[in-house]
Amino acid sequence: MSRITEVFRPEHKALVAYITTGYPDIESTIKAACKLAEAGCDILELGIPFSDPLADGATIQKSSHEALMKGITPQACLETAKVISEQTDIPLVFMTYYNPVFNYGLEDFCHACVHAGVSGLIVPDLTPDEGKDLETVTKNNDIDLIYLLAPTSTEERIVKIAERSRGFVYLVSLTGVTGARKALSPELGSFIKKVRSKTRKPLFVGFGISTPEQAVQAAKEADGIIIGSKLIQLMEEDNTLSSLKTFTTGVRRALDSMKNTGGI
Repeated sequence: MSRITEVFRPEHKALVAYITTGYPDIESTIKAACKLAEAGCDILELGIPFSDPLADGATIQKSSHEALMKGITPQACLETAKVISEQTDIPLVFMTYYNPVFNYGLEDFCHACVHAGVSGLIVPDLTPDEGKDLETVTKNNDIDLIYLLAPTSTEERIVKIAERSRGFVYLVSLTGVTGARKALSPELGSFIKKVRSKTRKPLFVGFGISTPEQAVQAAKEADGIIIGSKLIQLMEEDNTLSSLKTFTTGVRRALDSMKNTGGI
């Protein structure tokens, strides 16, 4: 059992927090990671800045661009992850695009991830049809390669990704890019149930979740939720990071309350 799958247990909805590594700076990334862990996050997703982040909305694109302008590289992200892994005890996952991994070298990158304490990889622009090489290397290094499924995915694609994804399956809540939304799709529940009928692997919902209420809505059918853009916005608004911790604690409480209200 991987460190990621260990977070899934009965009557517990898992919470994943995304932040961009190096935004607004390395020190803030490390501090935010510690506060998110203290607030009850189960997994921390660290974004590796990339120049063409196709799956990301305006907030994460901006944070990625500014981090790149400050010289943040994949190596700097690995070094930051190492520090975070030594200061927290929650699993770390890198969210990156295939180009930085390929340029680093698949074997070298995965070995470096192990050394840095990274347990999983999310690569939005990598499909199962093109992912066999990275799948092999990640498996050999006990790293979970996590694939994404969109609401528009065909039955064939759902089956393939459900079979090949490790750790959990990442369900995109809507057609589009990341970013806080005022409301989630009314079709989200049926989408999750559709995927659930094809696999027993944990299902996580991300993209668009920005309130405790939305987190509960998504978690009614899923095993956990992922929040990113909202957290980055809070980091921008309050550099003390107290708002970040307060918000995350509120989401954790909302998810925990579900077991007392028939939500699980």
